[in-house]
Amino acid sequence: MYGDLKVFSGNANPDVARRICQHLRIPPGVARCARFSDGEINVEIGENVRGRDVFLLQSTSAPVNDHLMELLIMVDACKRASAGRITAVMPYYGYSRQDRKVAPRAPITAKMVADMLQAVGVDRLLTMDLHAGQIQGFFNIPVDNLYARNGFVDWVKTSVQRDDLVLVSPDAGGMERARSYAKLLGCGIAMIDKRRPKPNVSRVMNIIGDIEGKTAIVVDDMIDTAGTLTNGAQALDDAGASRVLAVATHAVFSGPAVNRLEESCLEKVLVTDTIPLKAEARALDKIEVVSVAEVLAEAIRSIHFQDSVSRLFA
Repeated sequence: MYGDLKVFSGNANPDVARRICQHLRIPPGVARCARFSDGEINVEIGENVRGRDVFLLQSTSAPVNDHLMELLIMVDACKRASAGRITAVMPYYGYSRQDRKVAPRAPITAKMVADMLQAVGVDRLLTMDLHAGQIQGFFNIPVDNLYARNGFVDWVKTSVQRDDLVLVSPDAGGMERARSYAKLLGCGIAMIDKRRPKPNVSRVMNIIGDIEGKTAIVVDDMIDTAGTLTNGAQALDDAGASRVLAVATHAVFSGPAVNRLEESCLEKVLVTDTIPLKAEARALDKIEVVSVAEVLAEAIRSIHFQDSVSRLFA
């Protein structure tokens, strides 16, 4: 059934790759990403890919540059081995926060990564919850930007009373995301008005919307140092929210993130496995993981058989 389909994984997402292959009922592709003694990356594709439909799974999570180079080298290896088509499956697209010039002489690294992927020979990109939708326009190849919201919405429906529920955007840029969740859950929305004087630093100014006595769920695409999230959660608590929870697709969890979440007023933090959790995050009871392997597997199936992927965006 899948005679010419091959799914290979770098070092970033081995568990998700295994679940994807289990869902598709195919064996995982044999590939090895190792290091030479000086730190250079050595990739070996351990089976024939000539004319095959190849999917390379790799989030560009920490260590970001190592994982990005692993992916580029895997693409090059498959291209030189005459793969029929190469799809980069990047559940988490790193460097996506630098998607525009916000200051003189600033780079647009989201575009630079897009150029690198295309230059090395990627034919298609499959990713999830891009930080900014316009990043799709940086590519001259097909891009499928899937959403994790259905898994989150199913969890909320079974775990949270919706009579007094409000979805909260952590900033103005996330209002479209919060609105899409609220539409599926049939509840209201609110927004945290914040200022960001420098990267990874934010200051809450106001809460826009009615959250008093309600269960507030903060909806975001990623949690990095968790400063923005925990500050916003405290502001919601101070403003009278009865419970404060959070959902975010990408658990970057850098620096003091886990400690901040542990000490915060957040009752539950729901994330996905686009990025593997660190040991300290796995040990924290308030962090729960929803897997995206099934939706990625269904996207891979649809792309392989030239079927529509649009049903996965519903």
